[in-house]
Amino acid sequence: QVQLVESGGGLVQTGGSLRLSCARSGSILSITSMGWYRQAPGKQRELVAQIGSFGRVDYASFVMGRFTIGRDNGQNTMYLQMNSLKPEDTGDYYCSISGSDYSGQNQRYWGQGTQVTVSS
Repeated sequence: QVQLVESGGGLVQTGGSLRLSCARSGSILSITSMGWYRQAPGKQRELVAQIGSFGRVDYASFVMGRFTIGRDNGQNTMYLQMNSLKPEDTGDYYCSISGSDYSGQNQRYWGQGTQVTVSS
C-alpha cells in the first residue's frame, strides 16, 4: 500500500516563501507522473506542477517563475519550492502520484494535503 504525506504548509506574508515536501512509503511498480495540486474553498482542484514522462516538468501559468518542483535521487521525496507567494496562492496543497501497481493496474495516490495561507 502506497502512502503519501505532505508537510511544510503554514501561514506566510505576501512575498514570502514555503517549501512543501511529499514523502512516499510503500512500493509501486512504476511511476507515470508525480505532481502537486491545490484547491481553494469552493474551487476545483487544479494542477500546480508535475513531473511526467521522461522527466518532463510542467507548470501552471500562474506559478511559472515562482514555484519549482523537484525530487530527490531516490524518488522517495518530492518537493515544491514556492517563492513570491500571493494571497491567491492560498489553499490546500496535495501531493499525487500515478503509476502501476504490482498487479498491473493503473492507480492514483493522494496525500491528505497541507494548508497554505498567504496573508495580504
